[in-house]
Amino acid sequence: MEQVQELERDVWQIDPVPVHQTLTAVKNGGLVLGAFDGDELVGFNYGFAGFQNGQVYLCSHMMGIAKAYRGRGIGELLKQKQKELAFKQGYSLIKWTYDPLESLNAYLNLSKLRGIGAEYIENCYGEMNDALNKGLPSDRFQVHWHITSEHVHSASSWIDQFPLQDNNVLVHYQLKSGQLPQLSDHISLEKITDMVINEEAGKLHERFSPQGYWLPIPDNFQTLKKQDYALALDWRLKTRKIITHMLALGYVAVRLLKTDQGVHYYLFVPQHRLAL
Repeated sequence: MEQVQELERDVWQIDPVPVHQTLTAVKNGGLVLGAFDGDELVGFNYGFAGFQNGQVYLCSHMMGIAKAYRGRGIGELLKQKQKELAFKQGYSLIKWTYDPLESLNAYLNLSKLRGIGAEYIENCYGEMNDALNKGLPSDRFQVHWHITSEHVHSASSWIDQFPLQDNNVLVHYQLKSGQLPQLSDHISLEKITDMVINEEAGKLHERFSPQGYWLPIPDNFQTLKKQDYALALDWRLKTRKIITHMLALGYVAVRLLKTDQGVHYYLFVPQHRLAL
């Protein structure tokens, strides 16, 4: 637990969670997992028992990887071990939050782990002063990871083959000077609603007909924020507006598609079409 504290300081430059808190959480349904290189802790995952609307779940609160060890798949290994141990403890659902504009986290959480972006929390933690979050509203996607579901355990599905086409992109983007992507100012929630409802109505008789929509986000939000803070805020506020609207229409985020065009794309599909 003390090694976890040191890694917290290194990753976020913040005061760490007290040992008495993490230790008590572990003794009451929580999990703290460590990834080690020899005796050195290079990654950790911390979660505690959660309860909401009559349902028990594991709330996975923090995961951090030492800078020199990032990009090696350690985060995915920690999550898979967390899933294994959580199942043994009797959990069927794990929840956690992440910044919806952080594409690396989105790719891990949705495309690799097959969690779903099911809730959007505006300014979740208020003003944050750590290196990654300082200066912007701390909006968060809440991931629901249904660890016993067919959606999580199926090798592939129609979601993995869903095409990116011009007519199923919710809002388009253009490149500003300096080749930074900017989301279009022409965002019409009414148009999005009409598009979604009309397609759903046309496919009521096709029970298994694929249906989904794509939303671009910057491929590297931290770099964009350093180069153009106003543009980063613009992305935050516009995507907040669109994502909350899609969730209200019964859609959830299920995948992040990587491209080499300066943006990656979220895929939103109707939640009722998922085997959860």
